[in-house]
Amino acid sequence: MLKELLKQNRSYRGFDESRKITREELEDLVDCTRYTPSSVNMQPFKYYLACEPETVAKIQPLTKWARALPQMTLPHPGHCPTAFIVICQDTNLNPALQRFQKDVGIVAQTMLLAAVEKGLGGCMIGNYNPDEVKQALSLADHLTPVLLVALGKPDETIVLTEVGEDGSTDYYRDENDVHYVPKRRLQDILL
Repeated sequence: MLKELLKQNRSYRGFDESRKITREELEDLVDCTRYTPSSVNMQPFKYYLACEPETVAKIQPLTKWARALPQMTLPHPGHCPTAFIVICQDTNLNPALQRFQKDVGIVAQTMLLAAVEKGLGGCMIGNYNPDEVKQALSLADHLTPVLLVALGKPDETIVLTEVGEDGSTDYYRDENDVHYVPKRRLQDILL
């Protein structure tokens, strides 16, 4: 079951905007993070939940999606996420942002797996300006955005493929806008 959730948990960049996500659904995703490991059990994160259309509309233009596809504008107009979770580090708990980078990945992956279980999907977005997000959301000085998680009901086709002869792991889209994600074979990653 976990392996199937992992296969379904893709970096979605197209969403059905008619499927709104509720605050309760976002709270449930964040609640899952409380059970994850944390370096020295510090648990330094706080979560800003955005599901109101006006707040989502403040965050979306501050994000940059699919850096490997610079010729495309993603998400396509009319296919934006309907919610965001802004993972913030509370620097009052610990000011060392780099120390907890692995923890950020753990909590984000946990939320995304829980989203997939609910028939939702998302994308971790690290390509944004933390100061702009902080200002747009009027976050307190001691809260630093460390990762954005876009969420919604996926509205695109993503296909996992094996890395080809050329060794490229670059994702790409075909003429039908199908998104392909090359993955290395198991025997190629074992030492």
